Amino acid sequence: MIRGVEVDEHSALASIDLALTIVGCPAADRIEREVREAVLAVDGVEAVEIELGVMSPQERAAVVEQVRGVKRMGFGPGSLTRVIAVTSGKGGVGKSTLAANLAVAFAARGLRVGVLDADVHGYSIPGLLGLAGAKPTRVDDLVIPPRAFGVAAISIGMFTDGGEAVSWRGPMLHRTIEQFLTDVHFGDLDVLVLDLPPGTGDVAISIGQFLPNAEVVFVTTPQSAAASVAERSGRLARRVGQRVVGVVETMAGLPQPDGSVLELFGTGGGDETAERLSEPDAPVAVLGRVPISIALRAGGDAGAPIVATDPTDAAARAIIAIADALLASGPGLAGRPLL
Repeated sequence: MIRGVEVDEHSALASIDLALTIVGCPAADRIEREVREAVLAVDGVEAVEIELGVMSPQERAAVVEQVRGVKRMGFGPGSLTRVIAVTSGKGGVGKSTLAANLAVAFAARGLRVGVLDADVHGYSIPGLLGLAGAKPTRVDDLVIPPRAFGVAAISIGMFTDGGEAVSWRGPMLHRTIEQFLTDVHFGDLDVLVLDLPPGTGDVAISIGQFLPNAEVVFVTTPQSAAASVAERSGRLARRVGQRVVGVVETMAGLPQPDGSVLELFGTGGGDETAERLSEPDAPVAVLGRVPISIALRAGGDAGAPIVATDPTDAAARAIIAIADALLASGPGLAGRPLL
């Protein structure tokens, strides 16, 4: 994108010739600001002039070829990228909040992380990561996702205007997930986190077809009634070949000043869900319990994941421990081709 750089040593003026990918590039202001900041940080430069242009179709094609390579990105069987799908039997259990915070916790461990908001009808990842209003950069049919807290994120909410509702049926949902997995350039990822919609609908089936290698984390509440709902989702995951790696119990009590815990939503739901999802040759454990936290809720509303902004909070500590447990349980690379 940098076509030329000239510095006048007498006036300490740096002139930058910068080519944007398209006219009206949504990231233009950010790119110009960051280039200006970078140049002003160089010793001997006191002023910056930036000449903005636009790439020619041939230049854009060369960028796409360089970024994508000879084939589109893939996260299916054989990929070195771990795919961790976060799902639940029903909505309102904190699934998206957990997915966003897990992604940020992985990134804080030095991993290259992407998060795909597959909850097309109830997308919330942009808001949770502070990316509300952010738009991906498009270079022809290549989509480069915005980043926050070290995580590259994509969501249908980045392609809609304001509170516009997405009311699509199966074929459109299937095509959207396919495009997110093929046209979005996340870069070389260590982990791709999926925020799935609750239940066993069209998106869950499509993800099973595209990513049978995904490792599934089930989110439930302490209520035992939630266990039977999660069991149905677990059966679908196994039917398409996915591996159920564990259960996370959210809303696991409200800590009190005296050290006691107020069990607002009962107890035992996580254990019962893990038991129902377990099979003789494939036991499922409770990976962790996330307590009710005002800071966790406030961070979600503000687009500031608690694992990054307040890692000492009890909920943050629980989520970080869950992230570490998932990383420790990952498959090894023995016998797998690295190229």
